[in-house]
Amino acid sequence: MPPPKLRTSLRVIASKERQRLLSRRIDTRDRLTLFFNNLMRPLALPFAGSILSAVALFALCLMPMYPLRGDDSSDVPTGLSTGATVKSTAAIGGGGVGEVVVDVMVDESGRMVDYKIVSGFNVLTTDQVRRNLENQLIFTEFTPGTHFGQPAPGKIRLSFRSSEVDVKG
Repeated sequence: MPPPKLRTSLRVIASKERQRLLSRRIDTRDRLTLFFNNLMRPLALPFAGSILSAVALFALCLMPMYPLRGDDSSDVPTGLSTGATVKSTAAIGGGGVGEVVVDVMVDESGRMVDYKIVSGFNVLTTDQVRRNLENQLIFTEFTPGTHFGQPAPGKIRLSFRSSEVDVKG
């Protein structure tokens, strides 16, 4: 039969061992946290600096590859894409429209979708003159532009002068 104090002393020893393990685990966790903080802080600034400089150098190297297009006069035309052209115009009676420059949007089937008056607003003073311009645009046949041989929407600039039509690109 074990002595009665043995049970109590074993419980005290187990409790102390448990406290020692818990304190050691907390101590180990604190030591690991301190270790990683001391390790990462000296590396964080050089890492951030290297990432920032890599992005800046990449941007500087990439910038000359994408020039800003301000003027299309230096563009070399190829057969891969063509602009819309005028196929035929119908002579509409009712007088000329004066001197007006119009940008016409043409869809894939060669029909006018929309137009925007670029210059000559002062000529379009009456509804009759505006209707005459619109009729002339509606009855004008267009050839749609192409991209890689397929019909595509495009824009064409037309210049109307009293009784003639001047087409530019």
